[in-house]
Amino acid sequence: MSRPNDSRPPHRQRPPVVMRDNRRIDPVTLQLRKPDRTAAERKTKQAQDRVLPGTEHAPEEAGRAADLETQLGERIADLQRLKAEYDNYRKRVRRDRLAIREIAVANVLAGLLPVLDAIDRAREHGEVTGGFKAVADVLGDRLAGLGLEKVGEPGEPFDPARHEAVIHERSDAVEQPTCTTVLRRGYQVGQHLLRPAEVSVTGPADPPQKPRSGLA
Repeated sequence: MSRPNDSRPPHRQRPPVVMRDNRRIDPVTLQLRKPDRTAAERKTKQAQDRVLPGTEHAPEEAGRAADLETQLGERIADLQRLKAEYDNYRKRVRRDRLAIREIAVANVLAGLLPVLDAIDRAREHGEVTGGFKAVADVLGDRLAGLGLEKVGEPGEPFDPARHEAVIHERSDAVEQPTCTTVLRRGYQVGQHLLRPAEVSVTGPADPPQKPRSGLA
């Protein structure tokens, strides 16, 4: 007769129980025990086994991220420097364009100064009337719109950079050299002096000289 099938699982032998004394001081000799290298290696291996999957290359990835951040900072600095250079270039070009325009306008207006002198002489003789007066007024307004300014007015202080003294007089009525009469008006455009004004200058009178003391 055959034995009935035994459904019970085969008996497995249990692993032996190992007791380890992890106390650092020997309870008998009361001396400090030497570190167990096997236990230390086992703890290190357990720590390594507890490392999460995918984090084995974390130091390398951190170094790569730091390099990328450094490169990004360098690129940003390059862009900021390039933008500053472009802004300076744009301002310089704009300034040069304005200077060229001012010089061109000054050259054109300098060629019209004889016309303005003729109009001034005609106005002094009372000949600027009727249609001629209308033309002179429109011309003066258009030239003023281009930046043309008159230089030299009676009563203003004499400035050698803007006035040319043709006649010089002295008087007690003034305390400093003063433009008395404008013989020919000057003109300027912006900072460009097209022509200085020819003026008559009156300066203060000479102080009285003190008599010299001494033996006759």
